[in-house]
Amino acid sequence: MLRVAIVDDQPIVRRGLSALLELVPDLTLVAAVAAPERLPWTGTGRITADVVVSDLFPATARPAVDAIRRMAQHVPVLVTSSSPDPLHALAAAHAGAGGYIMKNADEETYLAGIRTVAAGTFYMSRQLADLVQEALPNSGAVPRGATLSMREQQALAYIAGGLTHQEAAARMGVSKATLDTYVTRVRTKLQLGNKAELALAALRYVDPQHRVVLDRAS
Repeated sequence: MLRVAIVDDQPIVRRGLSALLELVPDLTLVAAVAAPERLPWTGTGRITADVVVSDLFPATARPAVDAIRRMAQHVPVLVTSSSPDPLHALAAAHAGAGGYIMKNADEETYLAGIRTVAAGTFYMSRQLADLVQEALPNSGAVPRGATLSMREQQALAYIAGGLTHQEAAARMGVSKATLDTYVTRVRTKLQLGNKAELALAALRYVDPQHRVVLDRAS
């Protein structure tokens, strides 16, 4: 059972998401609050939830990047927003968000996003992925001195698309150890850190024929 907390200053949004979670057996709502500081915390300074679904602008005029960063230090955060600005998605990702979806996404996208970030992988719907790709400079160009093999591109696309290393290895017909080697090479060549950076890198460096995996949960 995944414990989900909601952060949104709009009561109608909180009620809508709460109603959705009530219909899903493996998800349970533990809090629905208007601001990050109202989330339930344990005595040891941890948020009592497995996933936080947070608006990017909870009663603020600017993206709540600092709040996302603080929450993400304790629990995976799925950011939601009405803003189509790809720079907002990038800002949230770099702050440590585990995923980013538009507020007008359908129920399946919300549920996929929650489960994906809870599993420790980055989630971005295709709608946003396309916008972010267009906003990235030199899209599709591998950095000077670095090249990705076809298998490395495939590995990057699968991991960025939300598959675990074991699932990606099975898709590619290789062992998990081999898949781990591919991912390590990609991280080294492209100087990548967290899973959000892997997802964003896939938008820039993966050949379109492999990038289709990013539609996996959209």
